[in-house]
Amino acid sequence: MVVGSLTLPGVRRSVSHARTFLRDMMPQAHPLLDDLVTVGSETVSNAITHTDSGDGGRVTVSLLAGRGVYRLEVSDDGAGGRRPHLKAETLAEGGRGLRVVEALAESWGFRVDGPRTVVWAEFRWGENPSGNPDRGLSRASKTLVAAAFEGGDR
Repeated sequence: MVVGSLTLPGVRRSVSHARTFLRDMMPQAHPLLDDLVTVGSETVSNAITHTDSGDGGRVTVSLLAGRGVYRLEVSDDGAGGRRPHLKAETLAEGGRGLRVVEALAESWGFRVDGPRTVVWAEFRWGENPSGNPDRGLSRASKTLVAAAFEGGDR
């Protein structure tokens, strides 16, 4: 079931609008909210930075839900045949976006839609089929570094 979909201009400020959209679409107390919003932010930023979406194009963010899973999809305007891939670990300041996606999502990937690429990430709740109870930044995390929520209610 489609919870919501939003098409935004391929400009930096759209990343903030995508985060707000995802927060509005998810239940506010959901334990996966922070992880899903973080992955949405990374994938929208990547679409704007690395595809034609950031060159006067658009990016579409969709949230789907069903049977214990949320699926986030971000569609770009095409990247000349280039597709998302994990970069080798380096000490560079950038290039870690898909590593963040991999760490926080239960699973992720992409599909080709003509010249466009749709990057998807799934987040399961309830029983965790991966056996990993700590997927990342959610407040429900058992091994969270306390500094992650410094100044918050934790």
